[in-house]
Amino acid sequence: MAEIIVQNLVLGMVATNTYFLMNPETKEMLLADPADEAEAIERKVSAMGGKPTAVLLTHGHYDHMLAADAVRQKYGIQVYVHELDEPVLEDAALNLSGFWSRPYTMKADCLVKEGDVLRLAGFEIRVMHTPGHTQGSACYYFPEQKILLSGDTLFCESYGRTDFPTSSAGDMQKSVRRLLTELPEDTAVYPGHQCSTSIDMEKRFNPLA
Repeated sequence: MAEIIVQNLVLGMVATNTYFLMNPETKEMLLADPADEAEAIERKVSAMGGKPTAVLLTHGHYDHMLAADAVRQKYGIQVYVHELDEPVLEDAALNLSGFWSRPYTMKADCLVKEGDVLRLAGFEIRVMHTPGHTQGSACYYFPEQKILLSGDTLFCESYGRTDFPTSSAGDMQKSVRRLLTELPEDTAVYPGHQCSTSIDMEKRFNPLA
């Protein structure tokens, strides 16, 4: 089993978690939800000695991707997002940048879907389509390491907002319950905002459990 190092920076105007997931043997690194401040992300990569190989977006909202294009160009890597959030990335109204900051859009390189298995940086990563916050919200599950990047689907004792374009409260409830049912209780959960948690904790304290 490949070991993994997980660190984060809290970036941008709504305190979004940007994650750095590194294989300590090869130094290959995944960047998840590069929220903003590309220079800060680059400094963190250098401090960790990482070699970025891909960008994983949990969804298309502006506060999770404002630095994605910059780091893609810096490291010559590809950006992954769920296929249903491609239009969210490409529309400033849908990705909310038109309301909260300057209008911003971008294109992804690789579109993923439910059940896809990615092999990046020496890790196996399963794509779980978890609509609710957006129509194409996705979680990335690392089964060997028992790690979940939950984006704005599952938070510590909470869950993402469902009052945005393409959101659905009904889908959110189904997605959260799916995660809590299908994943091992000792899975570490790294959400898009606030502190990390675990499936066991959320089974006991999440309001949608």
